[in-house]
Amino acid sequence: MAALRLEGLGRYYGEREALVDVSLALQQGQTLVVLGPNGAGKSTLLRVLATLLRPHAGRVEVLGANLPAQAWSVRGRIGLLAHEPLLYRELTARENLRYHARLHGVDDARVEDVLATVGMRGRAGEPLRTLSRGMVQRVAIARAVLHDPELLLLDEPLASLDPGAGELVAPLIGADATRTRVICSHDPAGGVADADLVLGLRAGRAVLACPATDVDAGALAGLYR
Repeated sequence: MAALRLEGLGRYYGEREALVDVSLALQQGQTLVVLGPNGAGKSTLLRVLATLLRPHAGRVEVLGANLPAQAWSVRGRIGLLAHEPLLYRELTARENLRYHARLHGVDDARVEDVLATVGMRGRAGEPLRTLSRGMVQRVAIARAVLHDPELLLLDEPLASLDPGAGELVAPLIGADATRTRVICSHDPAGGVADADLVLGLRAGRAVLACPATDVDAGALAGLYR
């Protein structure tokens, strides 16, 4: 069964075309890596899949639900790590995660487990505004996976993380047969290595859409020209 199915997806901001005629199918448990230069439409695509933006054209199906009509039925099955952390700066790391846990019916034991996994138990009682960007990113990753989502949407998940922190979060956001992932990346080589399917966007259009095994260096270089 396809976890994602896009047929001619279009999304516009006024007269600007953010996404134009994007089509693909991603099976459950697979990883889609989205590549492209700044402004290509990567983050817009994630926001459409997360049900935060309505598609203006085409058909979008996420976890069996048609968007936007059935968006309500899948929001609790999606985890989003956006460019912004989607956290409250005045709350502590623990308070942020407990608030999110209440929304999804998750108990406090899960909050503590995830904080420990990302190495933030010792700083969990401090307001988010006092933490470094890398620490905030770790808390944002913890929030995204807290409810064990079926679909994980990740916008540059390793941004601001040092290698040690990257190793800590890897078990939470890595490939898993029970979880489908969409990852926006600025690292073509690393992104392809982590993917089952690759989507290359340029000015909102899909100029590359194929299995990762079919991607060559020339096609990747062409995305950024």
